[in-house]
Amino acid sequence: MTVNKPIIDAEMAKELFEVGAMFVFLDVPPRTEFGIDCNSWNTGEKFKGVKMIPPGIHFVFYCAVGSLGDRAPRTGFFHNFKPKEVLIRRYDPVKEEMLDEGAGMEVSVNRQELDGFLGAYPYETYKKWISMSNHINDAILKKVIPFNGRVPAVTEMRGEEYRSSRQDRHSLVAHSEPPKSIAEAEKLLPVMHENPEASIRYTVIPKRQFPEGLTPAEITRYCLDTSFSLEQMIQEEYQNEERLILAELQVCFVCFLLGQNYESFEQWKSLIHLLCGSEEAMVQRSDLYTNVISLLYYQLKEIPEDFFVDIVSRNNFLTSTLQMLFATMLQNESIDARLREKASKFKNHLTQRFKWDFETEADEYAPVVVATD
Repeated sequence: MTVNKPIIDAEMAKELFEVGAMFVFLDVPPRTEFGIDCNSWNTGEKFKGVKMIPPGIHFVFYCAVGSLGDRAPRTGFFHNFKPKEVLIRRYDPVKEEMLDEGAGMEVSVNRQELDGFLGAYPYETYKKWISMSNHINDAILKKVIPFNGRVPAVTEMRGEEYRSSRQDRHSLVAHSEPPKSIAEAEKLLPVMHENPEASIRYTVIPKRQFPEGLTPAEITRYCLDTSFSLEQMIQEEYQNEERLILAELQVCFVCFLLGQNYESFEQWKSLIHLLCGSEEAMVQRSDLYTNVISLLYYQLKEIPEDFFVDIVSRNNFLTSTLQMLFATMLQNESIDARLREKASKFKNHLTQRFKWDFETEADEYAPVVVATD
């Protein structure tokens, strides 16, 4: 994601200097990878942050880089920058993490004195960032981002607190000798759990696919159409604000592509599969699906082409899932005509760019029949 020197006209530069936000990152060691939105760099000796950040939601990330080029896992965070805001954070080189110790210093910052130590936000990539994040808002960030505010590339684990009882002390004494087997050694390992403060809180997709009291034939129809689950999710989890599912799709994508968080990729896949299998929703929520197609169009533009060879094509996930979407939209005449035309153009675009085959039906999508016995 390394970018060239920004090209920006004098008038826009003046406007961003006056109203743009500033992120100050103190004590960052040289060679640290630092990025904001679609841009990343390795820091130099004088680096202290980024200036002229357009107001709005952005994603900032960083990772330590060793002398031999080895990298620690990335950590990132979303922040809704206000006009002229100065956000200050400090880097802890021992823990290799960002601290909030700079918070509260913002009011005493001299922007002009810091100017020479700050890189300018690469404005030529701003439109790309907007296309990836235009649905993200404070509501979805409050709902899904970890309580500690940071998006980790790897799951943060913590061990159970040791309870010093007589039985525990006796257990330690009994195992003062080296374990005699792997099984015995494993029993001595601490019990680890995912740290709830650092866990992304993505929306759980409802497991129930149909209402109660249906006949087997009706259950079969619901199992072929995930609209019931989608409607449950929109009404109960998003308070009937369908835009929030678009926002969560974008949060997932940003956290995976820029934050390198694999859990986010799994949630992205699950949401796409849910949307692509909801035929009734395609009829009733044409505005939602118009936005879904636009969202996917811009997301797939940003993924490197070899990415599909490494991850997506391995299980043929995206082609088989989008095949459901296109087959439904192009065959169901109850769906809005403009939406069907948009789907057709999107299908042709993907076929031309990635050479994907949406015509051959996969066996895994053969009809599902509910047994009556």
